[in-house]
Amino acid sequence: MDKKDTLRIAAVGDLLLTTPRSSTTPGRGLEALSPQIRNLFSSCDVVLANLECTLPAEQQISTEPRVFTTEKQLESLQNAHINLVTLANNHAFDAFNPGFEKTETKLKRLGIKFFGAGLDATQACAPITLTINDIRIAFLAAVSPSTGVERFATAEQSGVPSFDEHAISQTILNLKQTHDHVIFAPHWGEERFRFPAPEQINQAHRFIDSGATAVLGHHPHVLQGLEHYQHGFIAYSLGNFLANSVYWDDGDTLNWDRFERTSTIIILELDNKQIRHVETVPVLDTGHNIILDHSHKGAKYRSSANKVLSKGITAAQYRRESYRVSALLPIVKKAAWENIWSFRPAHLKKIARILLNKS
Repeated sequence: MDKKDTLRIAAVGDLLLTTPRSSTTPGRGLEALSPQIRNLFSSCDVVLANLECTLPAEQQISTEPRVFTTEKQLESLQNAHINLVTLANNHAFDAFNPGFEKTETKLKRLGIKFFGAGLDATQACAPITLTINDIRIAFLAAVSPSTGVERFATAEQSGVPSFDEHAISQTILNLKQTHDHVIFAPHWGEERFRFPAPEQINQAHRFIDSGATAVLGHHPHVLQGLEHYQHGFIAYSLGNFLANSVYWDDGDTLNWDRFERTSTIIILELDNKQIRHVETVPVLDTGHNIILDHSHKGAKYRSSANKVLSKGITAAQYRRESYRVSALLPIVKKAAWENIWSFRPAHLKKIARILLNKS
């Protein structure tokens, strides 16, 4: 089919465009993209990412970590051909309205479209509609309370749209009456879980049944399973695409491991009726550059996630995963030799609290 009759979308995971605390030098941005990935993005009509950061302001939320970026890092989106971002995440209002409004203004100046957050519920919940090659497509987002978000939009308050399954399904049904495709981008799930909760799978299926063409999830910061369901496609979590370190006020730093820096670019080719083709492109953030991932490790991570998903996830299996992430993983990470010298008494207290809460 001639390209003018199709729409090509690239979807990636989280953009953690952080910068070191008290630093006057902007952190790493999307200049880190390899030429191959940059060329891939330039071949797409839409390149969608989860912008999980905000410009800072004087007033900041009390909960840590806060994820702040710089104007220069945001400018790197434009040169990377990313032209659409979801702001529906738990860090969009880390600097309240002033930080959000600065980010919003900067994105508008760069010509980057956004959705999933706003100064009231009307703006936050509104889908964004694009018409490209005579194909009309709507992008919709919502945030689950389980992600730790502190600010949901209301008629009188800024924030992100709350995750209401019935309302989302109805919105998808309504949008499908006037659009060829609806893409839903939920911010949901649990951080570092290697697969979604059974209820998430049921919800994703119901969104496809309501008319969504694709469900493209974020928040866990790791790649979860990919699934073809009915006429649609589901990525429960796309993982970290650009994973800069995250900083706490006490000097603690979150550095991502190999598994957490592995993700996948999803390429959807659509005509005005259906998905014509899906391509998955494995990528790795080395900590310096973002490159195509042809390694054995990357392939193993992706196949393991898909294998677990294809077999079905039980409640017992999900509880075991919760224990692995909440109790075992923090101990393993802090016990790693490269971290041993940064281990402090405060970390023992954190681990003790986790174990007591799980017992």
